[in-house]
Amino acid sequence: MDIKTARSTVGRPQKSAAHHNQLRTAPAGHNVCSFWLKGRCNRNPCKYLHDASLAPNVYHRAAKQSSDTGEDCPGKGPESSPVNSASSTSRERGDSTTDKNPQKPREKVCHYWISGNCVKGDACPSLHSWFQGVDFAMLAKLKGHKKCVSGIALPPGSTKLYSGSKDGTARIWDCHTGQCVQVVNLGGEVGCFGYEGPWVFVGMPNTVKAWNTHNGASYDISGAVGQVYAMEVGKNMLFAGVQDGAILVWKGCSEADPFQMAAPLTGHNRAVVSLIVGRGRLYSGSIDRTIRVWDLHTMECVQELVGHTDVVMSLLCWDQYLISGSLDQTVKVWIATEGGSLEVAYTHHVDHGILAMSGMTDAGGKPVLLCACIDNTVHLYELPSFTERGKIFSRREVRTLQTAPGGLFFTGDDAGMLTVWNWLDFPKSQKEQLPHSMESC
Repeated sequence: MDIKTARSTVGRPQKSAAHHNQLRTAPAGHNVCSFWLKGRCNRNPCKYLHDASLAPNVYHRAAKQSSDTGEDCPGKGPESSPVNSASSTSRERGDSTTDKNPQKPREKVCHYWISGNCVKGDACPSLHSWFQGVDFAMLAKLKGHKKCVSGIALPPGSTKLYSGSKDGTARIWDCHTGQCVQVVNLGGEVGCFGYEGPWVFVGMPNTVKAWNTHNGASYDISGAVGQVYAMEVGKNMLFAGVQDGAILVWKGCSEADPFQMAAPLTGHNRAVVSLIVGRGRLYSGSIDRTIRVWDLHTMECVQELVGHTDVVMSLLCWDQYLISGSLDQTVKVWIATEGGSLEVAYTHHVDHGILAMSGMTDAGGKPVLLCACIDNTVHLYELPSFTERGKIFSRREVRTLQTAPGGLFFTGDDAGMLTVWNWLDFPKSQKEQLPHSMESC
């Protein structure tokens, strides 16, 4: 399975440990658990099969229920059950520790601990940690920006990490030391980052700045009206979603003229804040609460997706699915019908509005969705079940998520903090694709 974000592609996952355990504990010839099919099996282990690979469309049941009832599906994934809880995950890993009187798990970070003045110590009922989960860890906190981190880029093969902020600066970090080696005063708020090959693109009010990280060339690309909120590269074209609702398009031509402006894509009546290219299409999300689908060959809008009730903040492509996250507190999974149009196959409800999403694979090759919410947390969900793998806490809202090869991912929050994370036990061969990279920064 592939998750396609604006700047990363990840590979096909392996079957989960739970899947193999279920196959081992269920004798051959047993049927699929009918309670699991309805999303409410509470047996662990269950003597019947919980096999998500039976249907080509993993969200088939959820879509059918939605069409039968005329309502969105419940707020839990099609495979959600006590088997998919964090505690059961530890059991699958072979944790034999048992507690006859288990304490309620700590689910919230202690705000006093964040401020450095919690006096309860181990007796505190809240977490004294920046994250909750066992499969990933924090590598470094990079301090320097004075306002919200609104863009992060790690170009392929580069030993430098780039970040942009609403404080009007871009910072360049050395991946080996974690030190800021350069501060660039841009003269305006950074609305977003994008990158492709050696190029790093910075969206700003009324312009896009382009840097070539190999030869140092830089360009100011004009044409935008208002702030540039989203950028994406595909089919040798640069797309920028801007404040007036247009999507600007530049085509790559020659080295002397690498950015030639083409006709803009118009249709949204408010700012475009999310873009993604996948399967020969461009998808755009807007403050007008809609998603538009654009054919990259004809450059025409072929469908308008209506389903969210608030701003569509983030878009991802995963296999044959389009995933959208909104301030309406939902993640929607869209799939193409036989006629080619997209419709909602599944809706995952969360407790807070969604600000940003990104996708990657864990150390075992399983696809994971990173989902930043307005309550200062980032949720990590394993797809397709939306099983929660962990949670990241921040002082302020995380506005930017970025992934990189070798199991690295980054979060940038509203206070200006850039944090580096990685998946544990990632294959050494994949880590070697990076320049020692943030392993020690």
